[in-house]
Amino acid sequence: MNLMPALTTNPPAALLSAVAALSYAFLAWAHPRMTPAQTRGVLASAWLLHLIVLAMALLDTPARFGFAPALSITAWLVLTVYLIESRMYPQLKARWTLAVLGTLAVLLALLFPGSEYHALPSNWMPLHWALGIASYGLIAAAVVHAWLMQRAEKAMRQGTTSETSMPLLTLERLTFRFVAAGFVLLSATLLVGGWFSELINERWVWNHKTLFSVLAWLIMGVLLWGRWRLGWRGRVAVRTLYLGAGFLLLGYAGSRFVLEVVLQRA
Repeated sequence: MNLMPALTTNPPAALLSAVAALSYAFLAWAHPRMTPAQTRGVLASAWLLHLIVLAMALLDTPARFGFAPALSITAWLVLTVYLIESRMYPQLKARWTLAVLGTLAVLLALLFPGSEYHALPSNWMPLHWALGIASYGLIAAAVVHAWLMQRAEKAMRQGTTSETSMPLLTLERLTFRFVAAGFVLLSATLLVGGWFSELINERWVWNHKTLFSVLAWLIMGVLLWGRWRLGWRGRVAVRTLYLGAGFLLLGYAGSRFVLEVVLQRA
């Protein structure tokens, strides 16, 4: 098994991936000794390199896609949300965690660039991918906010300083907004995926990916209903979110990981 296929198939992309990963890793190591402006500059540079790497991979011929590129795009979307929010909420601090996330995501996509797609079964397939990845990114952003909310609650109980001094209600509100947006896009992803399945296979194909994705959709729907009707918050809401996000992760990334890495099948 070739552990570094990008070195032979696309050396420039491999080089940029290494530079992006090193930029994220440098930020994770050096951020305690950096000023806020320096930290934002390094993170923005790594984010931009990450974007270029993703664009080169998606625009390559033949196109490649798999569990690692999906996770890499998801991580980039989470970092995009953080860069935007850190402008509006300067007190938001999760740089070390997100820098480590970026490093691992870029390296994982470098090691496992995914399967080659010489021809797509439908010209609308990129729409299905885009909706799915966008829902991944929004749910992942919700998970990050829920994690920050838990840390803030713990710090408040212990009387210490947390990574964010944002009000808990603000974090909670942002968390559920991301959940709602992710639920809408996940609904669209499942509808488009079902349409493709009917179009290509003349029936709805039930497999591990479909099952886990539908379970994630149901759990997210229950979470939003519980929030709306029962006022769910705190541990109940966060644990339900984690459960739904876990099923969503298994839906595509988990299934593709088994196929690409464990079984070594495209």
